[in-house]
Amino acid sequence: MCGIIGIYGNPEAATLVYLGLYAQQHRGQEGAGIVSYDGEQVHRHMGQGLVADVYSDPGTLQALPGSLAIGHTRYSTTGGLDAKNIGPLLFNVEETPVSVAHNGNLVNLGAMRRQLQKEGAIFQTTTDTEIIVHLMARASGERMADRLSAALEQVEGAFSLLVLTHEGIIAARDPYGWRPFVLGRLGDTWVAASETCALDLIGAKELRDVEPGEVLLINDDGLQTVHRLPEQRPKHCIFEYIYFSRPDSRIYGANVDKLRRKLGKTLAEEAPTPTADIVISVPDSSNTATVGYASRSGIKHEIGLIRNHYVGRSFIRPEQELRDLTVKLKFNTVKGVLAGREVVIIDDSIVRGTTMRNLVRLLREAGPKKVHVRISSSPIRHHCQFGLDFPTEEELIANQRTKDQIEAYLGVDSLMYLSLEGMLTSMDQPPDHFCTACFSGEYPITLNEVGRKDAFEPSKPEFDDH
Repeated sequence: MCGIIGIYGNPEAATLVYLGLYAQQHRGQEGAGIVSYDGEQVHRHMGQGLVADVYSDPGTLQALPGSLAIGHTRYSTTGGLDAKNIGPLLFNVEETPVSVAHNGNLVNLGAMRRQLQKEGAIFQTTTDTEIIVHLMARASGERMADRLSAALEQVEGAFSLLVLTHEGIIAARDPYGWRPFVLGRLGDTWVAASETCALDLIGAKELRDVEPGEVLLINDDGLQTVHRLPEQRPKHCIFEYIYFSRPDSRIYGANVDKLRRKLGKTLAEEAPTPTADIVISVPDSSNTATVGYASRSGIKHEIGLIRNHYVGRSFIRPEQELRDLTVKLKFNTVKGVLAGREVVIIDDSIVRGTTMRNLVRLLREAGPKKVHVRISSSPIRHHCQFGLDFPTEEELIANQRTKDQIEAYLGVDSLMYLSLEGMLTSMDQPPDHFCTACFSGEYPITLNEVGRKDAFEPSKPEFDDH
């Protein structure tokens, strides 16, 4: 899961990309990068950390001239935390600079990487994105857009791509439309981004989605669809609506806030708590689901947790130790609201269970009479291979424990999840338009191998200090 944005036709392209990355910081916190093109040279600046930190020097953006630029906030699902893996990646294909920003995850990269290495390819990173560049280098075609189209015919999995070349910016999306990808316009400037919140910040108007399977070229001639990958039934990631996307965004053609409220209302119908005094949210991703739950249940909505907004999202932090520490830094309780009351706490999901367990401990210290947990999604029991960082089933608490065991582990009086049917009926599209593999175990495409994030990391040599 990453955030990407591309700008074409604006002298302040890099600055607009920076703002778009800032709006999409929630999609990745490990690193950020921007690549621009001034008609003669390609310029790049990237670094580890948050967008504001990577571009804290005012001169950094001034050193990225040009009227077209692409940017990337990284959340790793393939490849380690090394700086070399931060996008947009930059390579030369037959002396022509090519830069790629990728949101998603390829599922046939293991076999493809091994085959490319046998053919002499030398990989500079451990990401799946680089596979696409090597395939472009081997493809034929007069335009880079044609080469990219040929490369994408050979890969499988989730991808929303921005490719910067001297020909313009190429935007491409996998045939299933796994990840959100939207087009916008700001005067004569073209914009492509993961979420509409990036368009909103820079004042751009939403036009349409990059269609599933579409490869389009953005240049002085405007938008041109240059290729369409074989059509498939859409399989939008339902977890984007549940957790990842910002509530003020529109993705897959619908408002995130609206559907999260519907999830909360359906949860109130399926998992009532008639004796509860108040309902509170785990800010911020479950705020709107909590509003829906409170309105449908009639239970008073209160603010029982205060979030420190200077701490990042705990789920997308890659190391477990950091996730545990983040809970203590991120939240504090409003003791006067919680003391002596029967509390329903709404959250969007439980992945590993450690965040909720630590949160319940904080709540207990405030002296509530009872603590009930209600989750506005189904139990996550299966690994994701399409861009979410819970690849092994051993990490997932719902895969390893029964509901009663999870209640005991969390230390709550009761726990209830929204059913899979309830999730799907809360959506604005047909149920078969969504990927629910992490909940149901039903994968839209056959997985011949289960990928691991560190699969291509080199083994560390052992040294004898003596």
